[in-house]
Order: sequence, then structure tokens, then C-alpha cells
Amino acid sequence: MFVGVMEITLAVPASSLKEKRSVVKRILSKMRQTFHVAAAEVDEQDIIGTAVLGFSALSSDRQYVERVFTKMLDAIDAMYLAEIVDNSSVIEKY
Repeated sequence: MFVGVMEITLAVPASSLKEKRSVVKRILSKMRQTFHVAAAEVDEQDIIGTAVLGFSALSSDRQYVERVFTKMLDAIDAMYLAEIVDNSSVIEKY
């Protein structure tokens, strides 16, 4: 069993926390529905221009988790709601 965790830092073009949370909610919802991953905003909740999102995926195949994370990055980029500033991921076998 492979467990993958990915953290993505986004630059969110918002002028209020309400706008930022709307963008974050749309991204998290889309990722959950499309890729069946666990997703949450994990840091920088009260900073208007930045969002840090965390995702986790589980599979018996390491390459599957890697593909899911790559496709998620592409999907977030294609939504044009925020710019990906940084991302990191770890996949461990259990």
C-alpha cells in the first residue's frame, strides 16, 4: 500500500478572505470530486494572498499516486483561479 501526501502553495488573487476562501473551496471541491483524494487548506488560512493546500491519496500502485498528483497540478493550473507557487510530495510504502 502506498500513501502519498502533497502540499501546494498558491498565490490567490483575492482582495478579501471571503474571495480567497471561495477560490480555495472551488479548488478543493474539484480535486475531491475528480481525483477522489482527501483535501484541505492546511496553512496560511488568514493570509489573503496565499493558500497552502494539502492532499492525500492511497493506492496499491506507486505510479498511480504519482500520476494522480501530476494530473492534479495540471488541473489546478487549468482552472486559472490561482498560481501554483510551490509544491512538494512524498509517497511512502506501508
